[in-house]
Amino acid sequence: MSVSGRHIVVTGGGSGVGAACAKAFAGKGATVTIFGRTEEKLIAQSMPYQVCDVTDADAVSTAFEAARTVSGPIDVVIANAGAVESIPFAKMRPDVLQAMLAVNVMGVSNVWQAALPDMRQSGWGRMIAIASTAGLRGYPYVSAYCAAKHAVVGLTRALGKELARTGITVNAICPGFVETPMLERSIDNIVEKTGMTREQAAEALKADNPQGRFIQPKEVADTALWLCSDGAISMNGQAVSLAGGEL
Repeated sequence: MSVSGRHIVVTGGGSGVGAACAKAFAGKGATVTIFGRTEEKLIAQSMPYQVCDVTDADAVSTAFEAARTVSGPIDVVIANAGAVESIPFAKMRPDVLQAMLAVNVMGVSNVWQAALPDMRQSGWGRMIAIASTAGLRGYPYVSAYCAAKHAVVGLTRALGKELARTGITVNAICPGFVETPMLERSIDNIVEKTGMTREQAAEALKADNPQGRFIQPKEVADTALWLCSDGAISMNGQAVSLAGGEL
């Protein structure tokens, strides 16, 4: 199966993994619409876009309708938009947990719900969440993020079973630390709080990966492409670890 001619929506498409996914799918002939909150970053990708906050269900619905009007029904949704905040659990305020759940869980649910009618109509669709190894194990100081990513994995597993006979598959990709602007901010945070050098902080994070390296955005994009292929037709409700053997 080729994604050529199919309409792909990628959230958080202005940079990092989202931008890599958008470029990979466009390179295979797909029509790609990227969503994001910062118009300047979206414009830089030189492809159709919608400015949208995925935590706002009404805004998501409006953005999907606009994307549909321009490029037709949606075939694939890559729910990539996310955020992480590092704080000890004892100091975590309720609003921190709510913010992590809003973008990392509700953001996924909102875009999947918006795309579902098109996929049901065509009898084919691919829902992909960019989750994290934090959805499969725990990490200290990011308990809210881990809770949110675990919820994404649970949503993926439940919805995969619910839609299993519809021609739609639902999967989550769970990479380890990916070399993106989000990772750079995490390294900055470690340096600020521990006094480590940037090199020391990076090596500390790489230590979780048995291969001793950071995952590259293209690896995540290539995995998403594979999940849309005929070879992955039985991949449904899965949390695919992309972490060099960490899990």
